Amino acid sequence: MAEMESQDVAEPMAPGEASESGARPADREGLLKHSREFLDFFWDIAKPQQETRLEATEKLLEYLRARPQGAEMKYALKRLITGLGVGRETARPCYSLALAQLLQSFEDIPLCSILQQIQEKHDLQKVKKATMRPALFANLFGVLALFQSGRLVKDSEALMKSVKLLQTLAQHHNHLQEQPQKALVDILSEVPEATLQEILPKVLRADLNSVLGSPEHLELFLLARQKVPRKLEELMGPVSLFSDENVPRLVSVLKMAAASVKKERKLPAVALDLLRLALQEGKFPRFWKDVVEQGLLKKQSWPASYLCFRLLGAALPLLSAEQLPLVMRGDLIRHFGEHMVTAKLPNQFKFAPEMNEYVGAFLEGCRADPERQLAVVVAFTSVTNQGLPVLPTFWRAVRFLSPPALKGYVAWLRTMFLQPDLDSLVDFSTSNQKKAQDASLHVPERAVSRLRKWLILRLVSIVDTLHVEKEEDVIEEVARFCFFHSFFEAKKPTSQIPETEQRFSFPLESRTREVVGSAFFSLLQTLSTQCRQAPEQTQDSQPWTCRLVRFADSLLSHSRNVAALTPFTAQQRQAWDRMLQSVRELEATSSGARAKAAAFQHLLLLVGIYLFKSPTESCDLLGDIQTCIKKSLGEKTRRTRSKATNPQEPPWVEVLVEILLALLAQPSHLMRQVARSVFSHICSHLTPRALQLILDVLNPEKNADEDSVVVTDGSEEQLEGAEDRSSDGEDDRASAGEEDSGDDSDDDSEEEDRNADVDQGFREQLMAVLRAGKALGAVDGEDDDDGDELGDEAMMALDQNLASLFAEQKLRIQARKDEKDKLRKEKVLRRDFQIRVLDLIEVLVTKQPESPLVLELLEPLLDVIRRSMRTSSTKQEQDLLHKTARIFTHHLCRSRHYCHDVGRLVGTLYAQVERLVQQAGRQADAAVSLYYFNAALYLLRVLKGNAAGKPVCKAPKKEKAGSQPKGPEAAGGLDLSLVTPIYSSALTSFLTRRNSPLTVTMFLSLFSRHPVLCKSLLPVVIQHVTGPARPRHQAQACLLLQKALPTRELRVCFDDPEWEQLVSQILAEVTENLRTLGEAQTKSEQQKELASLGLLNTLFRTIHQEKLTVDLTAVLGVLQSKQQSLQQRECAAGSSRLYDLYWQAMKALGVQRPKSGKKEAKEVPSVTQNPVSTKRKKKGFLPETKKRKKPKSEGPAQEEGARPAAAGEQQPPSTGKKRRNRRKATVPAQAQAKQRPAPAPAAALTGPGTPAKTPKPKKKRKLSQVNGAAAVSPAEPAGKKQPQKDLPEKGVSGKCPQSALPRKKARLSLASRSPSLLQSGAKRKKAQLRKARKP
Repeated sequence: MAEMESQDVAEPMAPGEASESGARPADREGLLKHSREFLDFFWDIAKPQQETRLEATEKLLEYLRARPQGAEMKYALKRLITGLGVGRETARPCYSLALAQLLQSFEDIPLCSILQQIQEKHDLQKVKKATMRPALFANLFGVLALFQSGRLVKDSEALMKSVKLLQTLAQHHNHLQEQPQKALVDILSEVPEATLQEILPKVLRADLNSVLGSPEHLELFLLARQKVPRKLEELMGPVSLFSDENVPRLVSVLKMAAASVKKERKLPAVALDLLRLALQEGKFPRFWKDVVEQGLLKKQSWPASYLCFRLLGAALPLLSAEQLPLVMRGDLIRHFGEHMVTAKLPNQFKFAPEMNEYVGAFLEGCRADPERQLAVVVAFTSVTNQGLPVLPTFWRAVRFLSPPALKGYVAWLRTMFLQPDLDSLVDFSTSNQKKAQDASLHVPERAVSRLRKWLILRLVSIVDTLHVEKEEDVIEEVARFCFFHSFFEAKKPTSQIPETEQRFSFPLESRTREVVGSAFFSLLQTLSTQCRQAPEQTQDSQPWTCRLVRFADSLLSHSRNVAALTPFTAQQRQAWDRMLQSVRELEATSSGARAKAAAFQHLLLLVGIYLFKSPTESCDLLGDIQTCIKKSLGEKTRRTRSKATNPQEPPWVEVLVEILLALLAQPSHLMRQVARSVFSHICSHLTPRALQLILDVLNPEKNADEDSVVVTDGSEEQLEGAEDRSSDGEDDRASAGEEDSGDDSDDDSEEEDRNADVDQGFREQLMAVLRAGKALGAVDGEDDDDGDELGDEAMMALDQNLASLFAEQKLRIQARKDEKDKLRKEKVLRRDFQIRVLDLIEVLVTKQPESPLVLELLEPLLDVIRRSMRTSSTKQEQDLLHKTARIFTHHLCRSRHYCHDVGRLVGTLYAQVERLVQQAGRQADAAVSLYYFNAALYLLRVLKGNAAGKPVCKAPKKEKAGSQPKGPEAAGGLDLSLVTPIYSSALTSFLTRRNSPLTVTMFLSLFSRHPVLCKSLLPVVIQHVTGPARPRHQAQACLLLQKALPTRELRVCFDDPEWEQLVSQILAEVTENLRTLGEAQTKSEQQKELASLGLLNTLFRTIHQEKLTVDLTAVLGVLQSKQQSLQQRECAAGSSRLYDLYWQAMKALGVQRPKSGKKEAKEVPSVTQNPVSTKRKKKGFLPETKKRKKPKSEGPAQEEGARPAAAGEQQPPSTGKKRRNRRKATVPAQAQAKQRPAPAPAAALTGPGTPAKTPKPKKKRKLSQVNGAAAVSPAEPAGKKQPQKDLPEKGVSGKCPQSALPRKKARLSLASRSPSLLQSGAKRKKAQLRKARKP
């Protein structure tokens, strides 16, 4: 930010310039009293973030409104004026805008004085050459600030001065280019006519050559022509801009304007003004033909072309219906279409989005004129490249059409589909297409086919932009049109069927009809998506599929006028009639089963429509569906698992599941939605066999063996617009180069495959051919005496044999490659089918979470997750993995509802739990293992919840926490004799195996959910705290105990004596671990030490909170013996985590942590360097507002701190009183302080008498008081006075009270008199206060 401020801005803030003049000290005295916030406003104004700039400007104005006459206003004006010429270009507009808002808010500030200050501050006559550019921009932005304030046009004097200044700035074209002239035009466009008449002779030369010399002068001329035409005529006389001699100069001026806005990508104002002038004078055809199409487009350059495109978009609202054809059928619109076709590269500029905005704005603005709307939409649709419209099939601008224009547009699309009028199109061919010698590319049939495919897709896409309720008649018209031309043809026109009244001028090809059929089913999907709230309901409460089926039935009944492309057989017609009868029966269903009937009705209607597409398959499906529907609606009770069925006939639900799987195998999103909806109504009747049909799809072995469901590829049914556009790829040379490079890479890959496919059999055949042709010379040691060279006939024969051999090998390689591609495609289709089938599983888990069948989903889903984890290389595999994991985790394991009636499956579930836990321990990935472990926890939840309703399980609620129930009652329904060995084995494996996939988090989750099971597993964990286990496993055992012991649920499972015995046992194990404290060499040993100390602190908290009687003497002795080694290790390694945990444990035992030697080394020499004095040297300059007031208690604290330490070794340590400051030591005392303290003997730490027990009274006592002797700190040297650092009092945390803070401040003021205390700031003082609070 230093770059922003110039030297003059920094002058008022410099501390050493207070006496330069008489006025500055007073001003500086006032500024120093201001808050820092006021000065920060000017820094925030120049920041690049717009929100920050606006907020800072608003706050500055609020601040100045409160002090309009103070020194702040003068300083703000001076600062903003100086900021206009800063070095950073991005900061100048920010200061200019802030100055404009300031002048707008305070109208009493004269503009002439501000302009004078700007010219004085940035004087162009006195400025140096190096700073000329910032000074020029400062004057320019100063004038712009005056103009943006809105007051310049009202102040004639300031206006004249600003105009004069801009004329002066216009002479510096190298720096400012055309900016001063543009600013002048903007200013003059706002002034009144009288003022403009006065100023015009001074700013505009009476020379037409000067006017047509630059876009700015021409724009100024057009401005005067519009506002003061009489004054302009008096000045220049009559001028005709569109004369023959002026047209070339207009073209050159427009090209200059196009080049000037190349980066801004906008329409120059001069071009739009010329267009309006041409319309006003009635010379628009001459302007458009001579200036635009014959001038700007003659020598095509992209800036001029983009100017023409923008001029076309801007001209649409200004033109009448008679003028639109001149614009929309000329060379410009053809050039625009060529740009749309050729601009395909990612880094190439595309004008289509900008043109869409122009067209959308035009259509939205003229809703009252549907004729013009229709003319423009039809004109843009008529721009074609060899029959194919250049616009995409989905065009958002259509949503702005009024209803009459929309109906007219749909009618035009239908007419063009039936009877294409190629002469009415604005068709073109690119340069590369013209060079093509293929005559088939230029035949009218190809153009008609390309046009029809696009038109039918445009008809379908229009439905996406419509409101179904408002435009129902248009939607029905499009749907009937698509359906009729997909499956029927007209034989004789009839008024009852409007689709038969128009005939095709060109025959409809079969491939085009397939595209129409695909578009029709896409339309059904669109209607289903739009009408999801009221599923596909029309105004008469009928689904769209129902209305289309009735339309199809009416077509079938008019056999004289209409013929189906694939006539129905007698069996298919019977299936169609039965389907209609079933639909009528479903409509008459009672309200109780209305939802299920609606789902079945939707399925029947959809399969009935598919009867026209694939009659054979759909006919069989219709019969099965009708049978299943009758049985489903006829059942009054829910089918259970044990309900017997007829072995001769499969249950209806299994048949319907197979039907749904067959529908899911089709690449139709609509079928997917219908299958999901139907399955949600039948999942309550699902049988194990029906569920197995679904799970077999997810099993790759069974799915590969039993291809009961054929997965179809949708590539044949996809829309073929891309195929038609593929012929235009030759227009893009860069893409062709990429294709060439792709072909080269394909050739390389083919060469690699060919080399890899050369097997030993081919080598033997090649050797045999060469031997037969005697091309190998000596074979098997026999000399060839006949001759060294082969004859011509032999060589020809050998060549033929080799050619046939390699041709066969090439065919074999191609066959292998085709087989690989086929397998890859089959795998892709199979994965896609599995993703769709997961929809059914998700519905089952969501709708029927309490069904016992849900339990059978666990292992199949886990198998899918495990396989996908290994092979999730493609996006499809990742989608399958993510969806399966989401269903398993969120809808199954975390569901609030689960099965409460497992019946005789309890034994099976326990076996499944064991199997899942074992598989979790065998996985190679911990992420997969977590899924298996969570599945086992889900089964435990089910087993526990199934017995929760029994009367036996209510007993633990009435018992006290101290009494522990036994058996299944304690486990809440779990059989601990079966569950404990399972998890005991898993826990043992986790604490013994080197690379176990199980983690601590898994077992903690188990312990938190089943505390009784945790009680049974604790001996296994305690066993591995010490012993032959690895250090890493010991650390994990300690961590498990540390996290499990504080839980309240586990404590309830133990009686008081058992709990105290458990704590004592764990404490003994941890004590044994701590005997090697401080001797860790590896990372795992360090983790073991940290975990052991963490567990020890947890035990201490448990003992103190529950007032347990536990022997702590052994722990204290072990910890005291390790103090010196830990202190040496902490100093050497710099690791403080272990040291902190150690002293946390010692503090729980009543021993306080000694002060660090680093503090003594810093503080003791400071006493010798600085004499004891309360005076402080003043250095530097510090305002009064920044000075820190001395606390009142500083004097007594100094006296107390200065007293010599006269107490001897017999002085007992303090028992919790306020901690005193360290007394100033003399030089001999410093020598003693530098000696290294020796550890205290063990006799001084352990008191006489019986071993220490933690008593049970309410008030806590320290260990030294319990033992009967006052304990000395382990850090105190033998025979030496201990510093006054006392142990905490009972119930006191050990932190010093607040009254000791002033003493610490006094000691710091005596110990350090350097200026660093003044320069450190608040952070140093806060750190000193924290040090003063530490024990």
